[in-house]
Parts: sequence; structure tokens; C-alpha cells
Amino acid sequence: MDADLIEAARDALADAHVPYSDYRVGAALRTADGTVYTGCNIENANYSNSLHAEEVALAEAVKNGHREFDRIAVASGVRDGVTPCGMCRQSLAEFAGDDLVVVCDEGEGETSEYTLGELLPNTISEGTLDDARNA
Repeated sequence: MDADLIEAARDALADAHVPYSDYRVGAALRTADGTVYTGCNIENANYSNSLHAEEVALAEAVKNGHREFDRIAVASGVRDGVTPCGMCRQSLAEFAGDDLVVVCDEGEGETSEYTLGELLPNTISEGTLDDARNA
């Protein structure tokens, strides 16, 4: 199961546009119904306009009507166990619960596994904003 997601994330690396960092990242996001959406990082000379692999996969899934996810795999070209950055963690938290499984490619068949809640405790959520409005 995870091997297929890791492979899909690795396949997405081929489409990465990384002329500035040369650091390729691919992601494969699995929906609750088993559909997999992939994304790659797309850099821009203005770094703040760059897109991350996880958010590209998430945007594609949401665009296609999905709002429930159970797993995401992330791989870099150097197989260093990369995890989603803070911005991507927050984007994933908008649509997934703390129990979303994040599988990180360590290379040579090895992976690290986390939950989104472990990577992003006490996330900002709709409830957080409601609480602030009602305070």
C-alpha cells in the first residue's frame, strides 16, 4: 500500500520545475475512496510564488471534489525523508484530520511515518477562528 504511494510520489518528481534549488519533491495524496492525486514542486524566481508538491496534489484533489483523505506520501529526489513544510501541513489540516498518515521516503525501501497531528499539533482550524470571534 505505502509502496504504491511512494512510487507515485517518486514518479511525480519527473515533472518538478526546480531551476533554482534543484531539489525535486513529489507527493501522492490518497482520498478516502482510494483515488490518488500527485503533485510536484514548481519553483518561481520569486520564491514566495513557488508551489509545493503537497499543495499541488491537494489542489488537484479538491478541484475534483474530494474533501476526505487518509494518506499522503512525500519523496524528494535525494530520498532524505523530507516531511511536508509548515505551510503544507496547515493546508493539509484544512481538509484532513490529525490522523492523516504522512509517509516519508527515506530511500532503499525505508520510510518514516507520522500523523499530521504529530507534525502539526494545535493547528489553526475553523474552530480556532470561531473561538476567537466569540471571545
